[in-house]
Amino acid sequence: MGKNELEERTLRFACDVVGLVSGIRNGILRDVIGKQLLKSSTSVGANYREANRAESRDDFKHKIALCEKEASETVYWMEICSRKMVASEGMIEEMKAEASELLAIFCAIGRKLRRR
Repeated sequence: MGKNELEERTLRFACDVVGLVSGIRNGILRDVIGKQLLKSSTSVGANYREANRAESRDDFKHKIALCEKEASETVYWMEICSRKMVASEGMIEEMKAEASELLAIFCAIGRKLRRR
């Protein structure tokens, strides 16, 4: 997968999460969990874009590490959404699977960078 494809994939994922959170009824769940989910999921793609425009190899490594961290946090918030059934089970499971795949991709990139 090329960097432009991964940038598009992370953008599409963030937009899907925006849709999910906007469908959560108002209340504490949306205010707290929804906000955290929005922040972490949109940060994955934002940090990846920054990584692709890094000023140095160390800067690139740092931004990829942030992608890993934010993707992991997104999986966590998705697990809470899954347990609290904030939307249809199928939708949440699809999005949780995508978050897990993105986490695996960024972990693989990070491992490759650390080996060099």
